[in-house]
This record gives sequence, structure tokens and C-alpha cells, in this order.
Amino acid sequence: MSANGIRLHVVESGQGPLVVMLHGFPEFWWSWRHQLAGLAEAGYRAVAVDLRGYGDSDKPPRGYDLWTLAGDVAGLIRALGESEARIIGHDWGGLIGWTAAALHPRLVHSLAVVAAPHPLAVRNAVVRDPGGQGRATLGYALGFQLPRWPERSLRADDGARVERIMRSWAGPAWSASDDFAEAAARNRQAIQIPAVAHCAMEYYRWALRSQLRAEGRRFAAAVARPTAMPVLQVHGSADPCLLERTARASTRWVGDDPDMRVLPGIGHFPHQECPATVTGLIADFLAG
Repeated sequence: MSANGIRLHVVESGQGPLVVMLHGFPEFWWSWRHQLAGLAEAGYRAVAVDLRGYGDSDKPPRGYDLWTLAGDVAGLIRALGESEARIIGHDWGGLIGWTAAALHPRLVHSLAVVAAPHPLAVRNAVVRDPGGQGRATLGYALGFQLPRWPERSLRADDGARVERIMRSWAGPAWSASDDFAEAAARNRQAIQIPAVAHCAMEYYRWALRSQLRAEGRRFAAAVARPTAMPVLQVHGSADPCLLERTARASTRWVGDDPDMRVLPGIGHFPHQECPATVTGLIADFLAG
């Protein structure tokens, strides 16, 4: 599917209003397998996409900033022949969803974010909560700034570091399950696709380095206005990567009637850790 000057790989199921699902790190479209089926059954045209640089999508040398990534989503909605979409995003996909809602509001009917605080909530929390969100974010993001080494470490030993990252971020019940083992194996394979590890690191490099540039200030101003469409936040209480209190602070950038659901004992992957619950919450939100 051609969008915003690149080709994006999508997987589609069902018919009805368009729902576009955006994955996070270190995943690809397959992380939405449960929601693809569940939302199609609920009467939606469910589309899961490999983000720029991931899976079977194009891997250009640049464009891993939230401005361009939101443009990818806007272009994809148009390429799918629709005038608007319901966007669902996890982790980086959620940050892209927040950005698309701010920069392309006419294309976003509603937004559901899973384990994804507003970008400005993350930025503020890293500074104001150094022992919490600051430590959680910079503990890995600083290492991702180094040249070449992070890419090698992600690909080494058939992607074993990907599994270690997922296990450290997941809730205890899911990390001990066969479903986790399959998800980890698939993501370990996906990170070894040529150029994927490098592209995944470029997201984090832009996020940190832009804070030291005028671009970062321009981006903050561009996404500072509260969203004009309904927003659902789903978050795991045991998420060690993006903390619940950071997600709660995101209500500042939500318009009227914010809706946040916290799932006890769930880690950073709620859509996979408790798929029936999350799919149900999203389906109810979309229907409402």
C-alpha cells in the first residue's frame, strides 16, 4: 500500500468502518492478531500495518520522526479509500496515534491507545519524575543512542535480546505462557529482517535528540492542543516501561470526558496479555 512516499505492508480483515492498528517496539503487525479477528467480528474493517522500517514495509534512511510517522498514517487512511479512521496504537504506535490526532484531526474519528501516554506526558515525566519514568525510559533509551552497537545486540543470538526486553516489560502471567513464547519467537525473527533493527533504533534516536533541538520545541507546540475526538486509554498497572502515573497525566491533552482503563497485574502488552478484555474495551469504545 503506497502512502506518504513509501510502501506500507498491511493485513486486513472484515468490513465496515475503518480501524487502523499501529504496533510498538519490538513488534510488527502480528501483535494485533487478536484484535484483527475480534474487531472484524464486531463489524469493522480492521487493518494492522507494519510501521515504517518494520516487517515488510519500506525501510528508508530517514523519516523516523513523529511528524513523518503521523503523515504515514494519514497517507495510509487515504490510500485505503477512506476519509477517516478509528486509530488504535500501542507503545510507539500510540505515540504516533496521539500525533496523528493532533496534526491530522479531520482524518481521526477516534483514538484508542494501549500502553501509550501522550508524547508530552512522557517528556514531562522523564524530567519531573527522574526516579520513576525517567529511570524507566532512559534506562534503555540512552543505550539506543549509541551507533551500531544496539543494532548488533538486537540481532545477536537470533534476536535473544528482543525476548529479554519483552519478558522484562510483560506481566508475570503472560511471560510464563506459551502465547508469550510464540510472540517472542516471532519478534526475534522479525528483528533480524535486514535494516529493521537500525530503523527501530532511529525512532528512539529522534525522540531523544529532538529534545535538544528547535524541532523538539516545534513538535511540542504542535501537539499541545487537547484532542478534539474521543480518546480511550488502556494501561497495565504493572507496566514497567511506561508507568501508569505517566499515562494518567495524559488526560491533560484529552478533550471532554477522558476514558482511562487500568488493568491490574498487566504489563506493557495488554492487547496480548489479556486480548479478550482489551478487544472488548476497544469494541465498546468504538460502538459508543
